[in-house]
Amino acid sequence: MRLLILAALIVCCSQAMAQCKTFRLSPKGDTLNCIDRNDMKRGKWTVHVGPLRGNPGYDEEGEYLNDRKDGIWRRYSLMGDLLAVQSYKWGNLDGISQYYTVAGLEREESWRAMNPDKAYDTLEVEDVNNENKYLQVVVKNDGKSMKHGTWKWYRPGGMSIVRSEVYFLNKIQEPGDKNNANATGTDSSGTAKKPEPKKAKPKEVEQFEKKNSGKKSTKVRDGKVG
Repeated sequence: MRLLILAALIVCCSQAMAQCKTFRLSPKGDTLNCIDRNDMKRGKWTVHVGPLRGNPGYDEEGEYLNDRKDGIWRRYSLMGDLLAVQSYKWGNLDGISQYYTVAGLEREESWRAMNPDKAYDTLEVEDVNNENKYLQVVVKNDGKSMKHGTWKWYRPGGMSIVRSEVYFLNKIQEPGDKNNANATGTDSSGTAKKPEPKKAKPKEVEQFEKKNSGKKSTKVRDGKVG
């Protein structure tokens, strides 16, 4: 049995050395904290942050993809208590993130990640007022996450919601508000708005304007008395 375990460790080390410039092995033989030949973080990582300037330290674990956090990351206190479960995409928060105290779930946040490789991004996002509708929104990209969806705060020790806020691409939505899709040229169904056709002027009006174009304004009787 020991020979089999040793052989497995040798195989794992050989594979890790072929892919990673630096790494470490977990007690189970998993490759952790890999930095590849291009100096990019990849695969499973564990991070330890010690106390600093009165702030408590923590440990966190998750995966890197092309030097960016990706997927689910979990954060723990130095005592081993769960502090947060965060979801990442392109190294930015994306989707639902939950934060805990010793009493249980404290709050829940909803984020939309922005692709840091693009100056502008066209997002297809779920309408916060109607989960069956999607909107296409063009936004300037600052490479960060945007608040999008419902944020919830919970009563300590219970699952009852004491407060909630709804966001649409970083803008808080007040009760009765519509989202800001109209500013992007789309309607609530996500389709582009068509410009309203100009109404044709009566022929007499066009002739009058053409005849008097370039002249000073002239007082015209309109039939009103007084």
